[in-house]
Amino acid sequence: MTVILADIFGSPNIGVYCFACESWGAVPAGTTSKKRNNFAECLEVDVCEVSVASSNLLGIFLAGNSNGLALPKIIGEYELKTIKKSTSMNIEIMETEKTALGNLILANDHGALVDPTFSNSIIKKLEDLLQVEVVRGQISSFSYVGSLALATNKGVITHPLIRNNEREVIKNVLKVDVEPSTVNGGVPFIRSGLLATSRGAVTGPLTMGKELMVISQIMEL
Repeated sequence: MTVILADIFGSPNIGVYCFACESWGAVPAGTTSKKRNNFAECLEVDVCEVSVASSNLLGIFLAGNSNGLALPKIIGEYELKTIKKSTSMNIEIMETEKTALGNLILANDHGALVDPTFSNSIIKKLEDLLQVEVVRGQISSFSYVGSLALATNKGVITHPLIRNNEREVIKNVLKVDVEPSTVNGGVPFIRSGLLATSRGAVTGPLTMGKELMVISQIMEL
């Protein structure tokens, strides 16, 4: 169980470009094999090299847990085939105009918090796919909960200005401790600079000692 610092294409925003859940990970096309292997070894997951809608911003588009992976409807046919070949997880394309699923869904294997404007039909599809309770909610009064926090089966790190009632909702739904922090030297958009599983974490190279301590403690790494 380790925490490593790494960039992607020279950017500290690894969570914007890459994706990881407890059982699978993805890096954008053009990532070096050495970096892909380092991520796979640290997070202890199989890592796929792929794009979504011809974009390298995988972390914005992908969301899921060990049970399932939610994809936006703009994903290309070849991209979908590439992902399906790389994992045995259940995969479903979400038929909604909201395509930045990674920014709008916070999930682990116990529960999920999502954008309050998601329709009842999308909530039901996510519950069936992820096999967890899915609850609408906010973080710091913002709806893009997936970008403001990161969850594993051991803990959740959130935007530093999360409200107490919001924190309690996440704790009750995802069934883990919740700790406010920042990444990359003060950035409140946690997902932008962090990838994590219950076995390891990769964070942007600008992440400071205090931030690393929170990551290590709340994720039990």
